[in-house]
Amino acid sequence: MAHPPYTHGLHELGDGLHAWLQPDGGWGWSNAGLVTGDGASLLVDTLFDLRLTREMLDAMGPLTAPAPIETLVNTHANGDHCYGNELVVGAEIVASDASAREMGEITPQVLHSLLQLDLGEELGAYLQGAFGPFRFEGISVAAPTRTFTGSLDLSVGGRVVELIEVGPAHTAGDVLVHVPDAATVFTGDILFVGGTPIVWAGPVSNWIRACDTVLALGANTVVPGHGPVTDKRGVREVRGYLDWVLAESRLRHRAGLSAEEAARDIDPGPYRRWGEWERLAVNVDAAYRELDPAYVGADVITQFSRMAALARR
Repeated sequence: MAHPPYTHGLHELGDGLHAWLQPDGGWGWSNAGLVTGDGASLLVDTLFDLRLTREMLDAMGPLTAPAPIETLVNTHANGDHCYGNELVVGAEIVASDASAREMGEITPQVLHSLLQLDLGEELGAYLQGAFGPFRFEGISVAAPTRTFTGSLDLSVGGRVVELIEVGPAHTAGDVLVHVPDAATVFTGDILFVGGTPIVWAGPVSNWIRACDTVLALGANTVVPGHGPVTDKRGVREVRGYLDWVLAESRLRHRAGLSAEEAARDIDPGPYRRWGEWERLAVNVDAAYRELDPAYVGADVITQFSRMAALARR
């Protein structure tokens, strides 16, 4: 089956699988997935706020009425993949141990308060552009009710769904959701297709290994956390970007440049065409943490300030 068009809404993938896509895939505009079996369904991720999640669940209604969502898997702890959890009433919520621990660190209330702060014109405008479209008020994030490490096989209406922990990479506990009988994998934010990955946790080399794990699954259909549905080609592109970041960072680290100086010095070349290319600032910082165990990375506000500065450039 050909990959669906990259348009907003619910798209059939075949074999009882669907993807919920949100162009343009930038900050907060994440994807989700639905796996249906005999009388039961599994939902892969919720969205950044309750309004968006409700729209998605309503669209899935004709599919989930005869096969209710019994299991919700959060691929990682970022809010655009879990802030809508409370709307999936009665489902078992599954995540890696590391993701469950990380979920309470940046709450919807923190993001709401952040948007109210006077952080200067450049940073304030950047944060409003990234998070301003979403409504963080009144969200009570439902925590995972089941956690695991390594791997976990689930039964969804008689079909096997494999959960594979590949973090820390993008976040502390990233998880792949593999449906072997449909040759499909939902990667969460291990893949950004057409947009720039952001290495909040790292190490970068572990994310590269995560891409290798996706490739080894041999899936024909790959649903990224952000961007259009892809295949192995999309995985290889992300892997190539991460390998490039690590190599370019290593050169500048050896030359004595700071992480901030290195991010300004690196020419993104063809990667400038990717959305949010300025995430290079965060990715170089992550590479420096990997290259030098004594290096203390920048705090989140500093990271966003550096991205805002690169975006302006």
